[in-house]
Amino acid sequence: MEFWTFVEAFVIAFNVLILFYFATLNLFYISLSIMASYQLFRFRMRLISRHRDMHKVPVLPSVSVLSPAFNEEVTIAESLRSQLNLDYPNLEVIVINDGSRDNTLKVLKKEFKLVKTKRRPNERIPTQRVKTVYRSKVHKNLYVLDKENGGKADALNAGVNFSRSKLFCAIDADSLLEKRALLRLVEEYLVEGGNIIALGGIIRIANDCRIKDGEVLEARLPRKFLPAIQAVEYIRAFLCGRSGFNMINALLIISGAFGLFDRRTVIEVGGYRTDTVGEDMELVVRLHRKMREWKREYKVLFIPDPVCWTQAPDEWKVLRNQRNRWQRGLIESLMLNKQLMLNPRYGMVGTISMPFFFFFEAAGPIFEIMGYVIVLISTLMGWINVTFFFVFLFLAIVMGIILTLSALILEEATVKKYNNPRDLFFLVLLSFAENLGYRQIITYWRLKGIIDLVKRKRSWGKMVRKKFS
Repeated sequence: MEFWTFVEAFVIAFNVLILFYFATLNLFYISLSIMASYQLFRFRMRLISRHRDMHKVPVLPSVSVLSPAFNEEVTIAESLRSQLNLDYPNLEVIVINDGSRDNTLKVLKKEFKLVKTKRRPNERIPTQRVKTVYRSKVHKNLYVLDKENGGKADALNAGVNFSRSKLFCAIDADSLLEKRALLRLVEEYLVEGGNIIALGGIIRIANDCRIKDGEVLEARLPRKFLPAIQAVEYIRAFLCGRSGFNMINALLIISGAFGLFDRRTVIEVGGYRTDTVGEDMELVVRLHRKMREWKREYKVLFIPDPVCWTQAPDEWKVLRNQRNRWQRGLIESLMLNKQLMLNPRYGMVGTISMPFFFFFEAAGPIFEIMGYVIVLISTLMGWINVTFFFVFLFLAIVMGIILTLSALILEEATVKKYNNPRDLFFLVLLSFAENLGYRQIITYWRLKGIIDLVKRKRSWGKMVRKKFS
C-alpha cells in the first residue's frame, strides 16, 4: 500500500511540474507575441514613412545568390527564373549542382545555355571537388558549379568560395523570391548600419499560388490540408517567434530557404558545418558565439516584409522526414554551441534564447508527450481532479489556439498577404485544427527525431518536388 501511495504522490508532483512547464511556455510565447507586435507595427510605420528609392543609392553592395541543388530537375528552372528576375542591379546567381543523380544539370544546360568558364572557386573553406564551372550565354551573371556530392552545407561552402560579392543570399532550389525581396533586405542592411552580419526574411507556402515565370502573381491558401495547415504554422513561427527574438537581438534561426549573410564573416567563422543536418541554424548560433567571443558589435535580424515562397510537403511521410530532421538539426546546433547556455557573457542569446530553445523546443516533445499521457492516466485513476485536467487542457491546447489566432490577427494588421475572405476563414479554422491533433502528431515525430539522434541516425529523408502552379 505504501508503494502505491508513493507512486500516487510522485505522479501528482509530476503533474504539477507539467502544469508549471506549460504555464512557463505560454508565458514565453505571450511575451514573444507582445514584442513581435511592437516590432511589426514599428516596422510597418517605418515602411510607410520611408520614401527611399534604392536604385538611386550610388553603390549598392554586391550580392551573390547561392542555390544548392540536389535532384531538383522539377523546380530548378522556375526557381532560377525567379532569382534572375530579382530587382537588384549588382547581382550574380550561383547554382551549385551537388552531384545530382537526375537531370538537374541537363535541365540547366538546356534552359540557360551553359558553357564552360575558366573562373574557379578559391579554397578558403574545404569542400568536395568542384568538377566544372559553367556560365550562361544568355544571363552573364549566372554561374553553375558542378561538384561531387557533399551535402547541402558543402554545396553552400563551395558557393561561398566561388562568390566575389560582399554579401551572399542562401536560397533553396525549390523556392521563389519576390521581385523586390533582395532589395528590401539590402535596404534594411544599409539602414541599420555596417554591423549587420545576417538577415532573414519570411517564408511562405507557394503550393497552389498563381505563379508565372518564377513570380508569385497571387497568394492563395493551399487547397490540400497538409500544406494549408503549414501556412498557419509558418505565420505564427515567423511573425511571432522570430519577430519577438528580433527585438532583443537574440535570433537563433535564419531559415536556410532565405537568408542574407556577410560573406567575409561567414568565411572567418569557418563556413557551414557539414556534420549536422541543421547547418542553417548552427551557422547563426555560431555567429552569435564568435561575435561575442571576439567582442564585436553585430546584429542578426529578421525582416517581415521580403518574402520567399517555398514548396511545403503535401504528403505525411515527407513532412515526417522534414520535422524529424529539423528536430535533430536543432539539438545538434545547440549542443555544438553549448558554451552559450545560461552564460551571461553571451547576453540575451545565452540567458534567454538558448534556454528557451533547449527546454521548450529541443526537450519540448518529451515534456509534451509525457504530459498528455500522465495527466490522462492520472485523471482516469482519480489521482488528480477534473479541474486540474481542464487547467492542463487550457494551457496545453486552448492557449495554443489563442496564440495562433493572435498571430493571424497580427498578420492581417501588418503584412497581410491573403486577400481572399475564403482563405482567411479557412486560416481561422486551421488554427483550431493545428492544435487539435496536428500539433500532437508533429510532436510525436519530433520525439522520434530525438530518439534517432541518440541512435546516431543521420539520414536527410527524401523530399518530393513538384512543379510550381
